[in-house]
Amino acid sequence: MHEESLGNVIRDYLTGEEVAETSYEEFRQALAKLLVEEKGYPRDRLKPKVGVCFPIEGKDYTRMVDLLAVDADGNPLLFIIFCSGEPGSYVREALAAARIYQGGPVPLVAVTDTHDAVLLEAATGRELGHGMRALPSFTEAMALNAPAAALPEDALARERRILFAYSEFLADGCCQGACRPTAHK
Repeated sequence: MHEESLGNVIRDYLTGEEVAETSYEEFRQALAKLLVEEKGYPRDRLKPKVGVCFPIEGKDYTRMVDLLAVDADGNPLLFIIFCSGEPGSYVREALAAARIYQGGPVPLVAVTDTHDAVLLEAATGRELGHGMRALPSFTEAMALNAPAAALPEDALARERRILFAYSEFLADGCCQGACRPTAHK
């Protein structure tokens, strides 16, 4: 299943802006609300629909990530990626996105379908927790202090290729990317 417009506009929980209602937008909104109201993330430290932008095959490419949490200094802290299938199936793609993020790397990444979740340390790929309770509170995410060293260019190139391959695997067969919402750069 891919993301499709539902033909309506809703108000974004974090920004207050009007956004297109899509088949996945309600899940992004629910995740943002959970992070703010239950996990203690300051609303202004969460950024929706963040683009992971990189060159591939001579073109600029952007993979949208659902939510980015930043620390008090604006440094990346946590990526949250919503998936429409089993979260474990999206782990490698999510790790690549966190490792190559142009404002990062992002030390923690969570993949969730809103019923299950996997929390990972991006640098090592080590699983830190499983299940929705694994999503860290803002305080816990800050305290995890996961390492996030920048990768050398050859490793970045491999991670870009991995992210591109995972992200584009079905695009040619379904909608040529027309279902993909626009990310904020």
